[in-house]
Amino acid sequence: MKRFKYFLRTISTGIFLFLTLCPSLAQKNETTAAASRADSLQISLLTCGPGQEAYSIYGHTAIRVKNLATGDDIVVNYGIFDMSKSHFVLRFIFGLTDYTMGITDFSHFCAEYAYDKRWVKEQPLNLTPSEKLRIEEALMENYRPENRVYRYNIFYDNCTTRARDMIVENLDGKVAYPSTMLATPYRELIYQYSYRHPWTKFGNDLLLGVKADAPTTDEQRQFLPEYLMRDFEEVAVIGENGERRQLCDTTYTVVQVEPSRVEIDRWNSPQTLLLVLQFIILAIIVAELFMKKWWFWWFDALLMLVLGVCGLILTAMIFSQHPTVSLNLQILFLNPLALVGVYAALKRNPKHWFWTFYVVCIVLFLLADLFEIQHFAAGLTSLAFALLFRILIIKIPNRKSSNCQIVKSSNE
Repeated sequence: MKRFKYFLRTISTGIFLFLTLCPSLAQKNETTAAASRADSLQISLLTCGPGQEAYSIYGHTAIRVKNLATGDDIVVNYGIFDMSKSHFVLRFIFGLTDYTMGITDFSHFCAEYAYDKRWVKEQPLNLTPSEKLRIEEALMENYRPENRVYRYNIFYDNCTTRARDMIVENLDGKVAYPSTMLATPYRELIYQYSYRHPWTKFGNDLLLGVKADAPTTDEQRQFLPEYLMRDFEEVAVIGENGERRQLCDTTYTVVQVEPSRVEIDRWNSPQTLLLVLQFIILAIIVAELFMKKWWFWWFDALLMLVLGVCGLILTAMIFSQHPTVSLNLQILFLNPLALVGVYAALKRNPKHWFWTFYVVCIVLFLLADLFEIQHFAAGLTSLAFALLFRILIIKIPNRKSSNCQIVKSSNE
C-alpha cells in the first residue's frame, strides 16, 4: 500500500511539473522563434523620384520588408488607384478618391521605376527586434481586405504619410524630428515639383484657396516623399530611459537613372493664353474708343460665359473634402454671377446692375492680391485689370446709350 501511495505521489508530482513547465517551455520557444524571426527582418523606407505624369510629379514612398531567412523581399505601397473608374478626375478634385494598399516584389518594383526613368533610394531603419515585429504585424493587419482601402488626401493622408505613420507609430520611444523653421506654405512646397508643368501648376493655383497659403510645420511638410527622406536622415528616437538613437544611418540609391530633361513650352501655357486674351480685350477697347458708337457685345457675352462657368467650378469646390480649397478668394473674379453678365451683354444694356456689381468684385479681388491674403494663379491679376478697364469703358455715359438707340432704330 505504501508503495502504491509513493507511486501515486510520484505520478502526481510529474504531472504537476509537466503542466507547470510546458507553458513556460512553449513560451520560451515562441520567444526564441520571434527573436530569430526579428533578427532575419530588414525594414527600409523607399523614396522614389518624380515622374512625368501629373499624379507622379511629387514622387512616391513605400516600405521594403526583407526576410533574410525565407528570402521574401516585398514592397508595401499605399499609392495604388484605378484611373479607369467612372468620374475619376471629378472624384479626385472633390476629395472622394480611394487609394489602396498593395504589396509587390522588390525586384518588380525597381524594374517598374527603372522603366519609367525614376530613381529609387533606400534607407535601412535602425529598429529593435520588437519594433520590427510590430511593424510587420501592423502591415499585415493593414493589408486585410477590409483595411487596405483609404480615402486619399494629397496634403494630409497620402502614400507618404501612411508609410511614415506605419513606422513611427510602432517605435519604442518618442520621435524627434529635425526642426528647419521654414514654415513654407503648401502651395510653395508643391511649386518645387510643378514648375515644369505649367498647366498642372496653374490648375493647382486655381483650385487651392486661402488655407494653402498658411505656414506648415516640419511634420506637415512630410507629405512630400523627398522631405520625409531628408527628415529620416536626421530623425532620432528617444527611449523611455532617455537613450537616443538614429532611426536611419545611411541613404543609398538602388535604382540609378539619368535625369530626363523636360522641355518647357512657354507658348503652350496658361500664362500665354491669358496674355493673348488681355491683348484682345485692349484691342477691342481701343477699337470702340475710335468708333465710339460701337459695342462688341458678343465678345463680352462669350467672356462672361467662360468666367461664369469657372465660377461655378470654384463654387462647387466649397463642398470638396479637401480643406485647402473650400475658401478661395479667386471666386471674386471667377464669379458664377458672371453668367448674369451674359444676359446683360446679349440685351446690350450697359446700365445693367451686374456691371457695377462686377466692378466691386474685381476691386476686392485686386485688394486681396495687393495685401497678399491669398496667392492667385499667374496671369489672373493682370487679366482682372484689363477686364476692369473694359467694364468701365462699357459704362461710359451717353456713349453706349446712343449706341443702343442706333441699334434699336436700325432693327425697326
